[in-house]
Amino acid sequence: MLERLRGDILSTKLVPGQKLHIAGLAKQFSVSLAAVREALSRLVADGLVQASDQRGFRVSPVSPADLEDVTRTRIDIEGLALRRSIERGDQAWLNSVESSFAALCAVPQRDPGDPMKHNEVWIARHRIFHRALVNACGSHWLLGFRDVLHEQSERYRRLSIRETGKSRDVAAEHAAVVHAVLRRDADAAVAALTTHFLTTMQFVELAAPRISEVPTTV
Repeated sequence: MLERLRGDILSTKLVPGQKLHIAGLAKQFSVSLAAVREALSRLVADGLVQASDQRGFRVSPVSPADLEDVTRTRIDIEGLALRRSIERGDQAWLNSVESSFAALCAVPQRDPGDPMKHNEVWIARHRIFHRALVNACGSHWLLGFRDVLHEQSERYRRLSIRETGKSRDVAAEHAAVVHAVLRRDADAAVAALTTHFLTTMQFVELAAPRISEVPTTV
């Protein structure tokens, strides 16, 4: 139930600011009220849900200021993890970066049946690819912080699927990071990763210029 709820938040099926009623969720997922409370508490700890004595639980809201904060903090944390991975990573790590990138490139980003939706297979492979880039950093704390920021970024990135009148080559952005990693050029790799994250931020801003809470209830 926890992972299903997390997935609904990350995919924005449960939208930012949406109220989360314990009884309704218990009925929806066919679980006890205690199980729902435990899951929501875990998601509060991860920053995906907010709790208030007066207002109960709700999906954490989004905002342009938070988007920039998440993005720039992710650049700092993930950039550091990438540098350390390039310094420490062995050939097996390089092979994992190449293989995860090839797997990502093998599927389309958008749902073939609905170009206004993400392809869920691409989403899963995209997560694996970005994690592979930093897996050799040697710090479980750094990876833990990185994973929290990735989840926060994911909700915003999902918004960037909307039409903006501009196009981008995400595969080329990823390729720039990979090629620098394979050369063990840490400066170039971090610069390419930074450009990639900032471009996503810009597309979210274009696609959703008035990000705000959505007063929907469940």
